[in-house]
Amino acid sequence: MNVDAELSALREFLAADGLDGYLIDDDASDSDQRYVSGFTAPDPYQTLVTDDGVHLLVSGLEYGRASAEANADSITRRAAYDYQQLVAEHGRYEGTIRTIAAFLADHDVDAIAVPRTFPTGTADGLREHGLAVTVEPDGIVTDIRATKTDWELEQIRASQRANETAMARAEELIATAEIEDGTLVHDDEPLTSERVKEEIEISLLRHGCGLDETIVACGADAADPHDRGSGPLGAGELIVIDIFPRDKETGYHADMTRTFARGDPGAEARRRYEVTREAYEAALEAVEAGVTGADVHDAACDVIEDAGYATLRSDPNTETGFIHSTGHGVGLDVHEQPSVSPAGGELRPGHVISIEPGLYDPDVGGVRIEDLVVVTADGYENLTEYRVGLEPMAGDPR
Repeated sequence: MNVDAELSALREFLAADGLDGYLIDDDASDSDQRYVSGFTAPDPYQTLVTDDGVHLLVSGLEYGRASAEANADSITRRAAYDYQQLVAEHGRYEGTIRTIAAFLADHDVDAIAVPRTFPTGTADGLREHGLAVTVEPDGIVTDIRATKTDWELEQIRASQRANETAMARAEELIATAEIEDGTLVHDDEPLTSERVKEEIEISLLRHGCGLDETIVACGADAADPHDRGSGPLGAGELIVIDIFPRDKETGYHADMTRTFARGDPGAEARRRYEVTREAYEAALEAVEAGVTGADVHDAACDVIEDAGYATLRSDPNTETGFIHSTGHGVGLDVHEQPSVSPAGGELRPGHVISIEPGLYDPDVGGVRIEDLVVVTADGYENLTEYRVGLEPMAGDPR
């Protein structure tokens, strides 16, 4: 994906402030770095945006791959500036600073903007070599990333398809488990959170995705929205499964949550599930370009509060009820802009957001339902093709 045309807002900022370029100094775990450069490397490299293009400074080890893969107008080896000799003479830190300074001089850059996460040591070193370094405070690149191109949407759709296959495997395990003494049993062994997570990860790997962790939380564990879950899964208890994989090649995430119960969880749990479902549907109906993330969050809160449950809007100190925001942006980061929360700003076409209201109480358990959608001019397109239902089903539920 060539993002050069997408960087107009950044170049407008540079021109307005009389700056020659924008410099990122990080490895590809920084999503802004990956987005702008179109390149991934495990060690830091430098990406420079000027009015005439995107320029990379990389090690000799990465030069060949960067030349083949990066979205850059020029790619330069550190060796072009005698990097190894500079390190031998001045040490690694000063040698690196001198190399970057020479790279910037090659592109007629005397004054740069840098992201808020820019290394302090690099900034101070460049200043000592006479460069003006200004922090760009608004996160312009992060804001640019929030609006997805058609290519990006296809990558997120692909990640969500893999996600749905993994969710189906998890649901099948729960649906086909036996019930013995209040515990779910599979293959004559208690069905544990760990076993379900293992099957989720295997399914994702087979579809080119991975994740560091996922949530399969049962009972009181599920009442903590970020408890990953552990141990045997109980019959007649709410089981929250939240999967947020990343495609290993493209880096784009997906996100989806479903809540199941094998056996009757009781009237109150069922009521909470239906209220959460109504809140999820109300929030979806509120999504369209021009509304704010706060408007969508309010739609979910209205339903939950009308049903008699607390939200952080009605009681900022509550520890039960709806105790998080309605959603967040999803892309190269699993949590990025825009926000679907009390502070959420205007939604624009191309924003990809999660919609995930929930209800939580240790005495009852947790419920969360989450889809991933893209905002359109007159509403939204749901990128999730997976049924919503409390009773788990075997087979393909899409």
